[in-house]
Amino acid sequence: MPDTDRFVVISGCSGGGKSTLLAELARRGHSVVEEPGRRIVRQASEDNDPSLPWRDLAAFARRAADMASADRETAPAAGWVFFDRSLVDAAAALQHATGEAAVERLGRDHRYNPEVFLTPPWPEIRVTDAERRQGFDEAVREYDRLIEAYKSLGYQIVDLPKVSVTERADLILRSLNAQGKNR
Repeated sequence: MPDTDRFVVISGCSGGGKSTLLAELARRGHSVVEEPGRRIVRQASEDNDPSLPWRDLAAFARRAADMASADRETAPAAGWVFFDRSLVDAAAALQHATGEAAVERLGRDHRYNPEVFLTPPWPEIRVTDAERRQGFDEAVREYDRLIEAYKSLGYQIVDLPKVSVTERADLILRSLNAQGKNR
């Protein structure tokens, strides 16, 4: 059984700076796992696959859950591993799309570090692109669902301040090191 406390989730509002933050953590030598959603959108767009979030949110969320689960299984065996979103995010999307109790079912057995770092809504830095078509208001509603999902599973939410990427990375690493588990 892997030490899943090493698995650190960076989640939150779409367009809140997660990808930039993960790039900074990678630059500092940490293992990072790209967001399942972006990988799925790229692949589905190339293959003309209908499981895009704006076409079939339930199919998209199921694929994201499968990919997030596989990411956990193939994560490096040592050191901090930073995930751009997690299985909990996919479960929250699936629950939103279908009404099934996916958060409870998927989130209880597949744990991450007890602290989850969330990027709050930050309209000043948010941009849309081919992989992120969601409007700002929907992104905020998704953020609220994520807070509810993580809290329901007993995670401690750390809302990241709207500061530079360097300061955010420093804050996360200080917080993790304070847990007494330097990696």
